[in-house]
Amino acid sequence: MPIMDTENSNISRAEEVKVLANEAFKAHKYAQAIDLYTQAIALNDQNAVYWANRAFAHIKLEEYGSAIQDASKAVEVDPKYSKGYYRRGAAYLSMGKFKDALKDFQQVKKISPNDPDATRKLKECEKAVMKLKFEEAIAVPDSQRHSVADSIDYHSIDVEPQYSGARIEEDVVTLDFVKKMMDDFKNQKCLHKRYAYQIVLQTREMLQALPSLVDINVPDGNHFTVCGDVHGQFYDLLNIFELNGLPSDENPYLFNGDFVDRGSFSVEVILTLFAFKCMSPSAIYLARGNHESKGMNKIYGFEGEVRSKLSEKFVELFAEVFCCLPLAHVINEKVFVVHGGLFSVDGVKLSEIRAIDRFCEPPEEGLMCELLWSDPQPYPGRGPSKRGVGLSFGGDVTKRFLQENNLDLVVRSHEVKDEGYEIEHDGKLITVFSAPNYCDQMGNKGAFIRFEAPDLKPNIVAFSAVSHPDVKPMAYANNFLRMFS
Repeated sequence: MPIMDTENSNISRAEEVKVLANEAFKAHKYAQAIDLYTQAIALNDQNAVYWANRAFAHIKLEEYGSAIQDASKAVEVDPKYSKGYYRRGAAYLSMGKFKDALKDFQQVKKISPNDPDATRKLKECEKAVMKLKFEEAIAVPDSQRHSVADSIDYHSIDVEPQYSGARIEEDVVTLDFVKKMMDDFKNQKCLHKRYAYQIVLQTREMLQALPSLVDINVPDGNHFTVCGDVHGQFYDLLNIFELNGLPSDENPYLFNGDFVDRGSFSVEVILTLFAFKCMSPSAIYLARGNHESKGMNKIYGFEGEVRSKLSEKFVELFAEVFCCLPLAHVINEKVFVVHGGLFSVDGVKLSEIRAIDRFCEPPEEGLMCELLWSDPQPYPGRGPSKRGVGLSFGGDVTKRFLQENNLDLVVRSHEVKDEGYEIEHDGKLITVFSAPNYCDQMGNKGAFIRFEAPDLKPNIVAFSAVSHPDVKPMAYANNFLRMFS
């Protein structure tokens, strides 16, 4: 067949594959869409649309690093293709890189000066950058910053006689209080600020005293449950407790980070988890995720939700308490549990993790960053992160880490999985994700893992989403980001 005919055939076939990819995208099957766009690109890599469309699918899977690469390729193939800049700007925005996003939206506006949507997004982006500059200008240096927690005396806050919600009697958080509070939350009632302050401050005190790596001991014959990301999906959290029992000393849980953001019931989730911690410290363990940080909370809804349901002071208080959350846990010296994953170097010992000074906002590199952000990859070695932060690590990296630390298994969260979990790296790594139908659109199941001592064999339970009041995910998110969700 002549070369020209082959090229035409490939171009025609690529268009057919693109149509299938678009259909998968519309059905929220983003990973499938990426595979199909990849096939179309293999047939014709000079079509900017394929690269920009694949970038959009990566954005939907929160793979912003990969999205930026694809969108950059789109504008390299066709410098006048505005959607390439648009997708890259959206990915930068999702990473909180407002200044980079602004450059791309300026380019979109230049290519399409009369497009009202481009004009609106550029204006919002300019506002976001101005706000960022203002916040940087008035920011107090860390060395001069005082703890907001030290300025709060919850005892001095009066509870109005007409308040009919849950009450903490004699400063003791009891199971009856937590049950009443969860019931109130279920009916979309608020907790009084006095009690919210008490719960958050008491939790802070407990977390401050913990090391960065916490050892958990599960006696023989007992069990222990690990949950992944909950992301403000309070009604799904209630369902976990319905399926697996409430947290108690006999039924302990570890929630493995990303309690907040995206889902619009994050305040209810965090106060419930913290209240159980106050009720009984050994009934519930809490690990930091990448979303327990100021930068993420500013963009993805928690900050706006806290401001709406509680107050500005609570925004600062939660930011402070999130810096006290431990970074990892080890169950019975055998199972390593962390939100993100492993490291860019070999030879990291548990003692090094234990020694990390975690009382800060997460840095953009180093052990703490990698614990919160990294992801496994199916092939050996290490690679760049599809998220643009942290790294990807292979089964050989997992195996060496386990051997060097005399461990059996890594459990991590951080990624949506269709079945709520995925077992990788020859069974040595399990991802568990506990937010079913994530963001009301992914159609995934949630899961949790029950370990029985002494053998600690993982028993994985998957579950489907339950209904919730008609409040959309990201309802409190950054205005600008909501335009793209």
